[in-house]
Amino acid sequence: MQTQNPSTPSMSVTTSALSVPVLAVHDLWKSYKTPVKGDRNHRTPVVQGVSFNLHRGEVLGLLGPNGAGKTTTVGMLYGAVLPDRGTVQLSGLPVQNRNRMARMHLGVVTQDDNLDPDFNVFDNLIHFAHHYGITGKAARKRAGEILAQVNLENVAKYRIDRLSGGMRRRLALGRALINHPKVIFLDEPTTGLDPDARQDFWKLITELKREGCGILLTTHYMDEAQRLCDRLLLLQQGQVIDEGTPNELILRIVGHEVVELEDVAPDTLEELTRNANTWYRPFGTGYIIALPNPHPETLWHILTDLKSSRIARRRANLEDVFIRLTGSLLS
Repeated sequence: MQTQNPSTPSMSVTTSALSVPVLAVHDLWKSYKTPVKGDRNHRTPVVQGVSFNLHRGEVLGLLGPNGAGKTTTVGMLYGAVLPDRGTVQLSGLPVQNRNRMARMHLGVVTQDDNLDPDFNVFDNLIHFAHHYGITGKAARKRAGEILAQVNLENVAKYRIDRLSGGMRRRLALGRALINHPKVIFLDEPTTGLDPDARQDFWKLITELKREGCGILLTTHYMDEAQRLCDRLLLLQQGQVIDEGTPNELILRIVGHEVVELEDVAPDTLEELTRNANTWYRPFGTGYIIALPNPHPETLWHILTDLKSSRIARRRANLEDVFIRLTGSLLS
């Protein structure tokens, strides 16, 4: 399978193709009954008014802390969770009303891969193909194509318990591709994988993007989101609080550069950042301060004169975005 650098933008899908959404999500709401004292019918909102479009050849990241509503949102997109209100259309088909027909156009990789331990790698794909009416020679042919695509040809006869974590995730992705989907949902697909396995998975995602698939990705890895995603939705308490490209969000919410330092009184940082019209947050055992733009050098020189035990200046990244918005790293 041909691959490209995951960080290199794909130019294979035209601008006109990107103008038509393959997935259209409008005003999704979901709450669950959580009785409290004095109100047996109390409901807690989990997703509140989420709307977005996903286009062919686009990787859209859905980011947020635990409990932000990411998994519930993804479940509503492919029909596993029924929304209280709102609509999801996949290639013009309403997911809620014509679920089976809509599912023919999508693939899903959940956090739990649900691979069948009773079948080997090849037969897992054959069995899953039957769900889409692909049988006999057609199923065997498609399974062979998938094994080549996800680089598992050499383990086709392995039982599932012989596979490494990275192989299992590649097989789960391959299974999701069996029906040539237009949209693929990836819910934290590389959690628990070692760096090499993550890189292999990134290459597969990049190739799918080049082929024109629309991909919705949830992840806790900010380097993964920054490398793979064309656009990001930031979710907090079930609501989209901001969206844009990774670079747009970094520049708008954080700025160009930040400083990490330790052993400086917060009162001092409060005064310095207020005077410089910027901000600071706790970070690890110290603090992180955004350098103002323009004129970052003025504050930088003041900070270097504070004689902190450790000081480092670096480019801002997506982790800094979540520190600014939530006060902590994404977890």
